[in-house]
Amino acid sequence: MQPDEPRSLSRRRLLQWVGASTLGGLAGCASQLPGFGDDADGSAVTPRPTVTGDADTTVSLTASDGAIRPATDQSTTTWLYEGQFPGPELRVQEGDVLSVELNNDLDAETTIHWHGVPVPNSVDGVPEVTQEPVASSDSFTYTFRAEPAGTYFYHSHVGLQLDRGLLGPLVVEERDPHVEYDYDYVVVFDDYLPGEPTLPSDEGAGGGGMGGGGMGGGMMGDVRPPYEGLLVNGQLPEDPPTFDVTEGDRVRFRFVNASSATVFGVRITGHELNVTHADGRPVDPVAVDSFAFGAGERYDAVVEATNPGSWFVQADALDGDEPPARAVLTYDQLDGVRNPETPSSSGTRLRYEDLRAVTPLDGVDGTPDRTFDLTLSRGRGQSYTWTIDGQAYPDADPLRIHPDEHVRIHMENQSPVVHPMHLHGHFFRVGDAIKDTVMVPGHMGEVTLDFRADNPGRWLFHCHNLYHLDAGMARVIEYVE
Repeated sequence: MQPDEPRSLSRRRLLQWVGASTLGGLAGCASQLPGFGDDADGSAVTPRPTVTGDADTTVSLTASDGAIRPATDQSTTTWLYEGQFPGPELRVQEGDVLSVELNNDLDAETTIHWHGVPVPNSVDGVPEVTQEPVASSDSFTYTFRAEPAGTYFYHSHVGLQLDRGLLGPLVVEERDPHVEYDYDYVVVFDDYLPGEPTLPSDEGAGGGGMGGGGMGGGMMGDVRPPYEGLLVNGQLPEDPPTFDVTEGDRVRFRFVNASSATVFGVRITGHELNVTHADGRPVDPVAVDSFAFGAGERYDAVVEATNPGSWFVQADALDGDEPPARAVLTYDQLDGVRNPETPSSSGTRLRYEDLRAVTPLDGVDGTPDRTFDLTLSRGRGQSYTWTIDGQAYPDADPLRIHPDEHVRIHMENQSPVVHPMHLHGHFFRVGDAIKDTVMVPGHMGEVTLDFRADNPGRWLFHCHNLYHLDAGMARVIEYVE
């Protein structure tokens, strides 16, 4: 493989990380056509209002140009919240009312999306779907009740702005956690693009918008942005952040894949990961050595600090050639400097089928009221286009549903690359887990998800690979009556 040749994450390689039986076994479902026949053009359902009254936590976030230094000898100017990269960690108690004023000091329109939080439709932050984008020199206030508890993140939902640095973690703390731990660290993984992001050119295989090179699989393949590295909490591996622990502690790591185009494989040398949450929702703890997650996914894991030393927290790009992202786990009892130890590739890997939600999702038992069978694929022709059922958003039909329906979405991926599919405004059941983002493997990989239509409005359903989304892989799910 040439250095600039993009690599696709195949179904086989992805299944090695997340397990075959859930992804394949969830494929069976009854086939129904989208829409409603005679009532396909039913009237829109009024979304639930956002909260009013005094906020428990008030935050101001200014989006502006700013310099970052991901390593001692590297700096670049990009777009930031409050001049920080990642943006400030927002941490609130479950059930508190959070009010965030976005001040736009950029020379472009922007918004904030609260990834994973089932907020009221009016504050979901999707331009032209839930709100008008916030103009330059203007402001917009997002107010919502922070629930349920979990690990989330916030980011711009305008164009390719996420890959310019407009992102930050959001933690909603449980009032009564189902696992014990002494303290927690938020670990944000990202891919580092120092220049302005662009889509590949419309010349297809000869295009160079994301660094040129071939499409790596013909017209069904993909290209990867010219990333200069992978980040942990904004730092490149040559200048890794450090997580200090004390022997005997139980440390909760909140892992966030805030990247734009990377599937990460995560492990910590010398320590087992007890996965306790998937996309913020509690699961029965699962002991593994590693896990993979796509853009938009989050996992929480409790690590028992019983192996003194200095160890790497490492995340490998499963669909890229960059050196792995790294942080250092260091015990505070160490005398002198000790070089961190590198993890091996062996051990137990988390699979979707290992995840068991502590509390089931209401309203999704039995036969679904409505089923959508969707095909994920590359667009035909020379342009860089990604489609759902052959349609590229925004020129795509909405998926219309009624309130309180049990909705099932079955996806078949006819491309060779993974698609992390994210549903706004709802959690869904996949296997025995409750999530909001799920990876659909390439080469005819299949996934089925079920959700209850309990949050009226117009919601985006899309691939969280930012470039696939911007090139059309999205639909609006629309409530009608």
